[in-house]
Amino acid sequence: MDRQNQQDEEDRFTIVSLDESFFFYDSLVRRVWIEQDKRPIVRITGSHKHSCIFGAIGLEGRKQLFRQYDVFNGDTFLEFLNKIHTKFPKCYLFMDKASPHYKSKKVKAYFDHHKDTLIPVYLPTASPEFMVMEEVWNIAKRDLLVLKYYPSFADFKNRISGYFRTKRFSLDMRNYLLMDVR
Repeated sequence: MDRQNQQDEEDRFTIVSLDESFFFYDSLVRRVWIEQDKRPIVRITGSHKHSCIFGAIGLEGRKQLFRQYDVFNGDTFLEFLNKIHTKFPKCYLFMDKASPHYKSKKVKAYFDHHKDTLIPVYLPTASPEFMVMEEVWNIAKRDLLVLKYYPSFADFKNRISGYFRTKRFSLDMRNYLLMDVR
């Protein structure tokens, strides 16, 4: 890429969808095929431990960023926001109205300080159909949790980390943002 094209790329804004999801340390049970008159056996942990995954995906799905945290609050969201801003220097951030996204004073200050390069766009409440990240979470939970058992919480967290480090989601955000919901 020549210098002018690279400069044009850096000057352009992109659209980024971000969200968080909790992955609970237990098996999800879905419908399964089984012989008639047999009862399926599924190992579960009964644990309430969880890991919070923060995710961001660019407009065409080529650039993505995932991080794993123990909690979801203003501080962890601000830390993730810094990482997003590094990966996507100029962007519109499409997100839901989770309280750490707009109530945290630190997050508000960060958005105010970077108002020329980081523009939050809050999607309507209870509208997962506009969030490409909701599809990402559905795919990941199916791959990681449905009928799966992990011997320890550390194994569970390591598997999640490896999955999001290597998985590429080929989702085009335009299909979600331009959806006709009549």
